[in-house]
Amino acid sequence: MGLTLCERILSDKLNREVKAGEIVVSPVDMTIVQDGTGPLTFDVIKEIMGKEYVFDPKKALLVIDHTGPSPRVELSNFQLALRNFSKNTGALLRDVGEGISHILLAEDYVKPGDVVVGADSHTSTSGGLGAFATGMGSTDIAIAMILGKIWFRVPETLKFNLKGKFQKGVYSKDIILHIIGTIGEEGGNYKAMEYGGEGLKELSMDARFTVTSMAQEAGAKLGIFPSDENTKKHLEENGRGKDWKPLKADDDANYEKVYEINLDELEPLISIPHNPGNVKKVKEVEKENIKVNQVFIGTCTNGRLEDLRIAAKILKGNRVHKDTRTLIYPASRKIYHQALKEGLIDTFIEAGAVVGIPGCGACPGIHQGILGDNEVCVATQNRNFKGRLGNPNSYIYLSSPATAASCAIAGKIVDPREYV
Repeated sequence: MGLTLCERILSDKLNREVKAGEIVVSPVDMTIVQDGTGPLTFDVIKEIMGKEYVFDPKKALLVIDHTGPSPRVELSNFQLALRNFSKNTGALLRDVGEGISHILLAEDYVKPGDVVVGADSHTSTSGGLGAFATGMGSTDIAIAMILGKIWFRVPETLKFNLKGKFQKGVYSKDIILHIIGTIGEEGGNYKAMEYGGEGLKELSMDARFTVTSMAQEAGAKLGIFPSDENTKKHLEENGRGKDWKPLKADDDANYEKVYEINLDELEPLISIPHNPGNVKKVKEVEKENIKVNQVFIGTCTNGRLEDLRIAAKILKGNRVHKDTRTLIYPASRKIYHQALKEGLIDTFIEAGAVVGIPGCGACPGIHQGILGDNEVCVATQNRNFKGRLGNPNSYIYLSSPATAASCAIAGKIVDPREYV
């Protein structure tokens, strides 16, 4: 029996064949922490080693993305901890305004076949590059930073075969919302979610990262795509063409379950409060005439250049509704710069939106976009748990950038096919 993508990557790392269910200790190619999880990791390292230490500074990435610029003293001190740790150990530091850790990993560090672990649940985003990438607790990341390796239980794999083509107003966010709505928030518990099929050619790398970003919302250990010509192009565009290699599962790989997804049949979807698995068709929710107080376009899930282009195309020549605040946060400085060159930022400002600095923005609910009581936000982020945007007495709906931009114009939840 052949190997799944996850089994292949871990087998290559260990120079022996491994199968789902085995406990392995694997070398890691990159470890990451951010300003919320880094200080906890450093405390564990100092407790074990008696000093600040990393196994390999080039394999330890520290990113200040959740609270930059800092709104509070205690958060400023967290950021100081990352800066000082970097100075004392040589670990890589990406400071305020450079972008979200998961986006920076995909732009500058991760390559097909890598093993990546981070103290952030959406580390799975890098699976779009054909990497075994997963989030872990701060203590586990401390061990990985000290030893350069960490243990895993090799996950069973769910296979999602894509076929057909996107229809009007449908995007990659609708794929992952469809999947979570189908298998549930625990349907992928500790599984790998592997994607394949002829429909892969419909998904750009930006689209793939959207899908792998939300693996955790189905309870999965990771999401992963094969490394193909799209992967090669992405790496070349980021000056890393030499990092590319083809990587795919064996034709006779053993999957726990296989799902067939026909893109021709998908419609715009939206996740209603307070769970990502509460998925409905937008056209059904539109009938409820739900007013929208805030639209948030950005995050590691939908803050990439493709997402901004989609939103700008809808917003161009329009104005956001007078009662709907519209926040747009590019996910990295590189994306922001390209959006400036293409005139996307001008389009957003002319439409009445607020453009923020590269980073997580409103998503963590710490600052920059906290909702008032009973307010409704349509967001392109990955989670709509109660209080996710900083107020447990508010309501978050998850959607694609196209749906979010359409709602910004209408001032209520609407089907994007009316505006695309």
